[in-house]
Amino acid sequence: MTHRVMTRQIRTLVRCLALAASVLWTAPAAFAHDWPEWRGAGRAGVWADTGIVQELPAELKVKWRVPINSGFSGPAVADGRVFITDWAQDPASRTMDGTERAIALDEDSGEILWIREWPTSYRMLMQSYAIGPRATPTVNGDRVYVVGAAGDLYCLAVETGEVIWEKHYLTDFDSFVPTWGVASSPIIDGDRLITVVGGEPGGLIMAFDKRTGAEVWRALDVVGEMGYGQPIIIEAGGARQLIVWHAAALVSLNPVSGEVYWEEVWDARGGMSVATPVHSGNYLLVTQFYLGSMMMQLDQDRPGATMLWKGQSRSEMPDQTDGLHALITTPLIEGDYIYGVGSYGELRGLNARTGERLWMSDEMVAQARWGAAFMVKQGDRYLVVNDDGFLINAQFTPEGYVEHGRTRLIEPTSNAGYGPRKAFDRLVNWSHPAYANGHIFHRNDNEIIRASLRASDY
Repeated sequence: MTHRVMTRQIRTLVRCLALAASVLWTAPAAFAHDWPEWRGAGRAGVWADTGIVQELPAELKVKWRVPINSGFSGPAVADGRVFITDWAQDPASRTMDGTERAIALDEDSGEILWIREWPTSYRMLMQSYAIGPRATPTVNGDRVYVVGAAGDLYCLAVETGEVIWEKHYLTDFDSFVPTWGVASSPIIDGDRLITVVGGEPGGLIMAFDKRTGAEVWRALDVVGEMGYGQPIIIEAGGARQLIVWHAAALVSLNPVSGEVYWEEVWDARGGMSVATPVHSGNYLLVTQFYLGSMMMQLDQDRPGATMLWKGQSRSEMPDQTDGLHALITTPLIEGDYIYGVGSYGELRGLNARTGERLWMSDEMVAQARWGAAFMVKQGDRYLVVNDDGFLINAQFTPEGYVEHGRTRLIEPTSNAGYGPRKAFDRLVNWSHPAYANGHIFHRNDNEIIRASLRASDY
């Protein structure tokens, strides 16, 4: 056993004893949780920590800052470690060749514990967004799974970064790199690692043995592009369902076998199925840039679904549609109401039963094309990071948007794109933060930070 591993185990034991002591002797106790994957445990976008500030401070206490390279991927936090991926172009390359990396940091100190890197090329990506990996790492036990923007999947040991097994979508499964890069983070189900591969034949979605990398099943043909969304697993109709929204349809699969339970065909133009499906009660919502949103009603007695309504708009422009045309922002469902950010930054509230628009606000997000925010529930409110890099304390009600304060979190560093419209001419932050153990973890193209949201720190 190395000195570093032994030191880490001692440090982890001390942290556990300290947490146990605080639970036993502190009243009221503050409870802390990890953030092991995209949108946190279960991909639900819920932060269950207690002891968090009620009002945001004018300036956050940043515990550490660590320089990293560029990328869109968010961090994952588990068992005292923070995992992030990035990319740097080879200075001598004129064809977007470079190196992707997976990095593990100590959660408390920000010390880099290990780096695993691999060569890759972004020649197939749209150049204006070819800045790094998109997929948030997925942590499960003693392993972390990372996916690069060109379809390189690695299973790494969390302690050392050692490669346990690897898959390469293009060479192993005759896949392709979509226009904006491979973006889907793998999801764990029992002994299976399930991910969007785009393989041929019939391998749009594939499951691997999470320990060995052996193929377990494959499902669905690739129709057009593979899409950019994240699969989720829900409980509905007496069954566990793997929900996949790809570029041509919304699909429910048996996560054990890959069998199709139900499918609703809906074309995401340009292959842009991006926002994560949202499940609440019997509602299942997906939303896209061009056609708006589609709401499914899930059956209660079997794994099936019926479409309640869907957008029909021929335009995504805010002054020409009443629906929700979200692209990057995953919306919310609260009771019978939907809250989400549309294609040009407009925040809207909708009736979940009908899709009717109730209100619109321009306060939370810049009114610009691709306007986006990342909304996470914390108690009876939401913490929102908008793409200008502000952390916002917010509530969403059927009557409208209520903001209780905001503070600067991180500087936006990514270009929103290139084009003839001024809407593109701005810097944005399109990475999803992680909330864990009383802190927020966030990155831009220059650094990753850990900032406290513990009430006891202010």
